[in-house]
Amino acid sequence: MGLLDRDRAAFLERWPDVFRVSKASVELQPSLADEAARSAALHRVCVALSAAGVLSPWRGERYAVGEHFGAPPLLHLERAAARYFGVWTHAAHVNGVLRRGDEVCIWFARRSFDKAIDPGLLDNLVGGGISEGYSVPQTVVKESWEEAGIEAPLARQALPTGTLCLVREQPQGLQREHVFSHDLWLPEDFAPRNQDGEAVEHRLLDVHDAAACIAGEDVTADASLVVLGFLLRIGAIAAEDPSCEVLQYFCRPPSANSTTTAPR
Repeated sequence: MGLLDRDRAAFLERWPDVFRVSKASVELQPSLADEAARSAALHRVCVALSAAGVLSPWRGERYAVGEHFGAPPLLHLERAAARYFGVWTHAAHVNGVLRRGDEVCIWFARRSFDKAIDPGLLDNLVGGGISEGYSVPQTVVKESWEEAGIEAPLARQALPTGTLCLVREQPQGLQREHVFSHDLWLPEDFAPRNQDGEAVEHRLLDVHDAAACIAGEDVTADASLVVLGFLLRIGAIAAEDPSCEVLQYFCRPPSANSTTTAPR
């Protein structure tokens, strides 16, 4: 279900009624025989891990953890502990793009400095974790309104473009995330209006400035890959560029049904 480094695995030895920890693996005790028992036990552990200061800020939101996206959940886990246990999470991101004359431009959103993850960095115009019970399209509609004030009829025009897999070590553990990427062409006069306080600034960049921006340190890793995919699709990065073959690795075709619903 997840991946832990040795130090985090060893820390779990404090709960022998929940985990069996060896040099090679961490297993749940067989007595935790169903989803409810596993979820209750993990919640108790997560509360203690949070009190010990080893998790990101508590979210009060649960992720369904299963064998794959849409599978029946094996357990539910507090979102703040997802990276500690290295479980797969799922998110939907949208490139908000438009044409101004002959130029193609991309909207970026500055994350609030109060965000638990990547505070103050630039992000896609729309992006968020897929909550329990939500499908990918439902998440796109929900996040489009909350983060940019995009009405549902327009948000539903977002075109699924692929699924990115992001795996990287972070201070809170291991980020393992599937990002369902989309492009949404917006009217030329569109102006984002954040509704939930999670974005503090919006920036409109042409594709050349966008490419330079994602090459720096001011954009989240997942948003950088989603923007990169768009730049490759529209040919803003020349096919003959020596780096293009390597970059195409990050722009994969769709690998999951975008109508799938996250398990309840």
